[in-house]
Amino acid sequence: MPNLRSILDYAPVVLRFGTSGRRGKVVDLTQLEIYVNALGELRYLQSLPPAAGGISIGDEFYFAHDLRPSSVALVPEEGGRGEICQAVVQAILDAGMIPVNLGPIPTPALASYAFARHRGSIMVTGSHIPFDLNGYKLNTSLGEILKEQESPITESVTAVREELLSESSTTTVFNAQGMFRDGHRNLPPVDHSARTAYVARYSDFFTGSPLAGKRIVAYQHSAVGRDILVEILRNLGAEVVALGRSDIFVAIDTEAIGAAELATIQQLADTASASGDVWAVVSTDGDSDRPLLLGVEDGTVQFFGGDLVGMVTAEYLGADAVVVPITCNDGIDRGALASRLEPKTKVGSPFVIVGMEKALEKGRTTVCGWEANGGFLLGSKVRRKEAMLEPLATRDALLPILSVLCAAAEAGSSIAKVFAGLPKRYSRAALKRPFPRATGLALIDFLKTLTPEAIHGLFGTGFAPVLGTDLTDGVRILFANGDVVHFRPSGNADEFRIYAVADTARRAEAMVADGLSEPDGVIRRIERAAQQA
Repeated sequence: MPNLRSILDYAPVVLRFGTSGRRGKVVDLTQLEIYVNALGELRYLQSLPPAAGGISIGDEFYFAHDLRPSSVALVPEEGGRGEICQAVVQAILDAGMIPVNLGPIPTPALASYAFARHRGSIMVTGSHIPFDLNGYKLNTSLGEILKEQESPITESVTAVREELLSESSTTTVFNAQGMFRDGHRNLPPVDHSARTAYVARYSDFFTGSPLAGKRIVAYQHSAVGRDILVEILRNLGAEVVALGRSDIFVAIDTEAIGAAELATIQQLADTASASGDVWAVVSTDGDSDRPLLLGVEDGTVQFFGGDLVGMVTAEYLGADAVVVPITCNDGIDRGALASRLEPKTKVGSPFVIVGMEKALEKGRTTVCGWEANGGFLLGSKVRRKEAMLEPLATRDALLPILSVLCAAAEAGSSIAKVFAGLPKRYSRAALKRPFPRATGLALIDFLKTLTPEAIHGLFGTGFAPVLGTDLTDGVRILFANGDVVHFRPSGNADEFRIYAVADTARRAEAMVADGLSEPDGVIRRIERAAQQA
């Protein structure tokens, strides 16, 4: 009798782990593939004790999603794939658990709600990457999946895959295209409790009306937290102008804001300014776990990178230990936070979380971390005035946005003046895409074999001598005049990232531009040298 494997009319593409969670092209994300991975992961969590984040048959299991089309609907343009949440629901049911639909909410809103109730959760999202990709992120009942758990999870998923593909083709719920035979399925009704709790989390912590009299533009685009952001800002007394709402998914990478994005945001600020001065512009990425913050000086928007936003936030919260990845602005090594800095980590929230746990083991009491994209992680409780904020050890966009705004408002200053107090180091990040991950990995391996002199030769006379490299994650190149250039392939997509740090913003921008330039920028020169080696 034929089995499911024998009737599939496509070549399955295995969904793999990225930097954080699983990501893939929507055209490859069959409901069968999502189901296999989700069920394998749920069985893994069920094998763990509660103290290790385990879950139990009969428990509620929470899920939520972003606003990209394939999360909850079938997308004809992507080969009819989609309805990823529906596949997750079936996996939850077949794992003997109760699916609870928390609806379209930010990733940190889902995590905060689930962690507080010791329940597992899945966020269906492609985060900041383009709409033709998607995926999901699994959380244990206590926190994020850590890197050392990926191997046993993969073993569990492999076992489920073999079990499913060996099912009879007449009894399986999947058709030859890897989709549910019965077609479209409705999701369970939305439970709005997590949304309500997330709004209260920050409305209650930032007591009073700290943003009264401040006029702020909320760039909404297709961010899942777009209305929540507006609601909280208004709860804190701000006058909010909501602009730029889009029904078409907009892929905003808060770590790589370029001229096009700045031009769009400037237009929004100009529109809002017609009826009154604008103090700041704020937004998030697609699943609202990364902040986007700009001050407005004399009508002109000024972007502040996520690593700088993290520094201001940590100071505002009174952190006594901070954890950041190696890609963050090295101004943190030169300022007030230097004595509170824990060893730098690889890129990805799982690594930052481990670093925060180690800081807590040392006896630190107010522990936080962030990534260069601005996603802020809170590893401990924080008390400010009479309010207490519970830990949230996953990337969050709203805490850093609100902290910076409140810090500036309390100081009676502009947003720019708050950042002016940081060490004068300027960072710039950008990416080259499409750029196959395999090619990016090969470039990194090639760079690791080179001497400082050989690396300098690839950059040219516009750069100081190379002092050395840091290979914590990718290749970070340190120049004698203090310039830094860091190369790293994306963990989620066919993109190659370049980070630059310098003593002036113009120099950092110039280094990034030189890296991305076509056809003879630094990245292309490295690529040709690697091919010739």
